[in-house]
Amino acid sequence: MSAPSPGRRDPSTEPAVASGGADGAHTSDGSDGAGSSRASGRPVRVVAPWIRTRLRTAPGAAAALAVLVVLTAYLAAAFPRSVDTYETNGLRHAIRTAAAGQSVLEVSVAAPGLGVPQAEREEVLRGAWVAQAQRKITRTLPAPVRADEGGSAYGVRTSEPVEGTDTWLPAPDNLPPMFTLAAQAGLDRHSTLREGRLPRADGAVQERTGEVEAAVTAETAKSLRIKVGSVVHVPGVDRDELGVRITGIVTPRDPKNSYWAFESTLGTPVLVTKPTNDVPPPRYWRASLLLAPDAAPALLGTTGEPQTYWRIAPDATALNARDAPRLASALASLENGPELTELRAPAVVGPSAVVATGLDEIVADHRSMRSAIAPVVTVAALGIGAVAAVVLVMAGGLLAVRRQAELALLRSRGGSLRGIGGRLLAETAVIALPAAAVGLLLAVLTVPEARSGPAVAAAGGAALLACAALPVRAVVRHRRPRPHGGREDLVRARPSRRRTMAELTLLALGIGAVAALRRRGTDGAADPGGDGGIGDVDYLVSSAPVLVGLIAALVLVRLYPLPLRLVGRPAGRLRGAVGFLSLARAGRAASSGALPLLALLVALTTAAFGGSVLAGIDGARERAAVLATGADARISVLGSSAVLPDGLTELVRDSAGVGEVTAVRVEYGVPLPSDAKGFRTALGVTMIGVEPRAYARLARQTGLGEFPAGALKSVGGGGVRDGGSDKGRVLPAIASPAVAERLGDGPRDIQSPAGDFKVRVAATRSNTPAAPGADYLLVNAADLTQRAPTTLLVTGPKLDGGALRRTIAGFGEETRTPFTVTLRTEERKTFVNTPMQEGAERIYAAAIAAGAGYALLALLLSLSQTAPERLTLLARLRTMGLTTRQGRQLLGLEVLPQALLAAVGGAFVGWATIVLLAPGVDLVRLALTATSDVTLDGAPLQADPWSLVLPAVGVLALAAAVSVVQAWWAGRRGSINELRAGDSR
Repeated sequence: MSAPSPGRRDPSTEPAVASGGADGAHTSDGSDGAGSSRASGRPVRVVAPWIRTRLRTAPGAAAALAVLVVLTAYLAAAFPRSVDTYETNGLRHAIRTAAAGQSVLEVSVAAPGLGVPQAEREEVLRGAWVAQAQRKITRTLPAPVRADEGGSAYGVRTSEPVEGTDTWLPAPDNLPPMFTLAAQAGLDRHSTLREGRLPRADGAVQERTGEVEAAVTAETAKSLRIKVGSVVHVPGVDRDELGVRITGIVTPRDPKNSYWAFESTLGTPVLVTKPTNDVPPPRYWRASLLLAPDAAPALLGTTGEPQTYWRIAPDATALNARDAPRLASALASLENGPELTELRAPAVVGPSAVVATGLDEIVADHRSMRSAIAPVVTVAALGIGAVAAVVLVMAGGLLAVRRQAELALLRSRGGSLRGIGGRLLAETAVIALPAAAVGLLLAVLTVPEARSGPAVAAAGGAALLACAALPVRAVVRHRRPRPHGGREDLVRARPSRRRTMAELTLLALGIGAVAALRRRGTDGAADPGGDGGIGDVDYLVSSAPVLVGLIAALVLVRLYPLPLRLVGRPAGRLRGAVGFLSLARAGRAASSGALPLLALLVALTTAAFGGSVLAGIDGARERAAVLATGADARISVLGSSAVLPDGLTELVRDSAGVGEVTAVRVEYGVPLPSDAKGFRTALGVTMIGVEPRAYARLARQTGLGEFPAGALKSVGGGGVRDGGSDKGRVLPAIASPAVAERLGDGPRDIQSPAGDFKVRVAATRSNTPAAPGADYLLVNAADLTQRAPTTLLVTGPKLDGGALRRTIAGFGEETRTPFTVTLRTEERKTFVNTPMQEGAERIYAAAIAAGAGYALLALLLSLSQTAPERLTLLARLRTMGLTTRQGRQLLGLEVLPQALLAAVGGAFVGWATIVLLAPGVDLVRLALTATSDVTLDGAPLQADPWSLVLPAVGVLALAAAVSVVQAWWAGRRGSINELRAGDSR
């Protein structure tokens, strides 16, 4: 789409002029075309339309613009749809993977009291009435709460366990087993019969029925030695014992289904510890007997206090992220609101209905994570959006520059700005609108199950910008007559007052955004009154990196001429002409060079920010894994504070990949002395005895509470003098902040299995490898009466976890000691991504890749804009004796200043942006879930060196490659085509 030279005829211009110039009102001679044709009697000559002529003249440029718009519209439309998708998948995943006891909505009603007629009491417990109430409840549920019929359960159960009185039942510690009698519907659909038959209720079972039938699971039958035909007796109330005859043994088809998982004893018996002061505490069995639904009235005659229940498993398949606020409101109404009143109607359940669920907490956790992730993701979206917008504007500017002579000719022949702008708008709209529609269609096809409205708006915005870039640039550029050959040197340019005011306004916005982000953080970037999604984000706060990059670009453009002026004069005194010419050419770059620099800086800043976010997430998970183990591996005996057998330390030290083994003594629940008010700690703290030097190295390697080994200097005597412990010695100790505050500054008495002594806090550390995340007291093991280690902390850069486990397993079999081995690598694998976290990481990765692509495209557009002029200059210089090698050097050195400015400036701005914004960005919610067992006190954003250096090096490499290609192409074409007589380039 290059401008026509004066010596040639351009078919793209002549039809337009012949058909009336820019407005279509007159022919080329200024007369009315229609009138002159009628006067002469000749037929009117039909000329080619403007748009078709332009597209035929420059099909390559049109195709390139279409591809750019398709890509931009696709990214713009795919972003909101991707956010919708991962937020929806996150909500569904949170509900599906939650424990049944948390996600299920339970409606329960106690059995009618003695004041109700006996027949009515029995009727409301029968299977038909309970099933009918189930259907009423599911119909009454408010949207968007929906029941999953396959996971829901209902029936009658004893709310209190009843004792099995038969002597043949196993009774560990002489405590009889306790049973839950459950008449739960749907046993035939949720189990497989292994032996016998399913229970039935022959006849009308009543309160005083002497025997009913039941089934048990295979695990219950094995643990309690129950067989088909066995009769289990339970106590009665004002009647004889109730006999429960076992008619069948079943196996759950899906033990994880909420039908079985809500009440674990339905499928699997458990040994329960009775709360007493005995050591060890006595245990007894808890199990369930599964009755037929119509046998429920018999529970009225037991001590189990029967209740009717309906456990509604939520159906998450139809939920989406936008349903979260309504879902939270509906659950609150069901638990204590108008919906509960509706459930308590006599026609539904009754006035004593109680609703309980943990689903509201699941929804609240989802909304909390959504609110934490949305502002961070918006940073990436705004960054890539700004780069894409700049590239579209640059593409329009390139087209306007290439057609400058053509548009100037139209203006000189009477074309109006409105007419020229309208024709250019129609010309680009024919290309951009279909291309944007294609991009939107691709986004809909590749990212399904999401809202279409935001995607249409985003793709429409990209199309509007693509359509307006060329006509607006052309109209602004040609609003006044321009002298031919006028220079627009960057060095000579003087910013106007309007530009200065605009830059000051941007500076104020940037300072405000950075200050707000540092003060409030990304958690404060979401609207507290919204649902926590992208639409409720404070965009000024999230745009802080973009504003910083924009301000830096403006500052660098103002400072850029200074080094050129300083270096240009000394370069002119050199013998070679290449250096001076390259600097002179760099100084004569167009003053509009701020756009490519802006695109590069914002892209590099976004890449640095995004790469640092991804690296920060990985680092936070690595730290969480270290907190879970305290080292690369942790070995201890199964049980609390059990001593390790002799020889284990040497055996582990010889295992493959082991670097260092640190043996420590860990005692849990050591009581602290009473405070000034006489109050004692109920649970106690963890006391750790260590060898100071080895443990200090471990703390330094893991980054958990590094301390000088001299802080735990031994007081001597090994804690034993004259055959007994010296309780008057004062041991220096390192403590967690809470323990240090409790102990104070003076010596305090400590009583533990390792000995009785006094301690004085010498230092405070928030964490320590042997007890990460816990309140602890760290002392020198040499000063303890009992020093035998209980735990081994193993480190090694190439630790072989499999070999270590095999070594420990073999040693455990020889010594008959049960060991537990915890590996940091295995703990790291447990921190898997939820759909929300994974979606956010994918968006950041896509933003980095797209930003890099747009940055490269911006650089190519910038170099392409001046390519014809540089090729002509190179051809002219070759006629003066410039060699091919010198030509390559000239082109390379000419683009070097701007490329170097963009690369170095981009890396510096990226680093500065991260440093400025790091106090307000916390990556904990991106790295860990709310239900994680490990708690991080923070995961601040830190600059990732690779994310800063690699994009900058890529910019320099691409600029050098483009220069080499241009020099090669100029040599291939020769100088004749570039030096035609009368060419004005």
